[in-house]
Amino acid sequence: MDIRLVRIDDRLIHGQVATVWTKHYQVNRILVVSDSVAHDEMRKLLLVQAAPPGVKVNVIPVQKLIDVFHDFHLFTSQAKVMLLFTNPKDVKQVVEAGVPIKEINVGGMSYQTGKKMITNAVAVDTQDCEDFKFLSQAGIKIEIRKVVADNSIDLMQVLKKEKLI
Repeated sequence: MDIRLVRIDDRLIHGQVATVWTKHYQVNRILVVSDSVAHDEMRKLLLVQAAPPGVKVNVIPVQKLIDVFHDFHLFTSQAKVMLLFTNPKDVKQVVEAGVPIKEINVGGMSYQTGKKMITNAVAVDTQDCEDFKFLSQAGIKIEIRKVVADNSIDLMQVLKKEKLI
């Protein structure tokens, strides 16, 4: 499996992901990795339909990604994959299971009660900060970049500046 991009964006497949990110990284498969989304048939259907031409979308639970990754014959060598998550907790789970991730792009994490806005598109809570700290300590570079043309911002530096880690 050729993982081209790992992105956290709770909006999942939207205009930027469907058009710009897939072209920029030349992906031909998007794996939406989320237990809650994988069990929501309507949301799954909408995400599959939002895929750009030539890009296959699968919506799978976290454990399915772990199982599939470790069973390489399930993917052909032509699979150029974007892993799309809604939160850092799920990314942490796949990293702990041995899925090698070198870099994470954080595009959007919506504000909810108990979260703090750290940029105009990213809100985090204590659990998110702990998960990002784990991922960073695992040697993974974590950037905030909503669109391809944006400058990359080091998420860990933002969390330190905000005194969240």
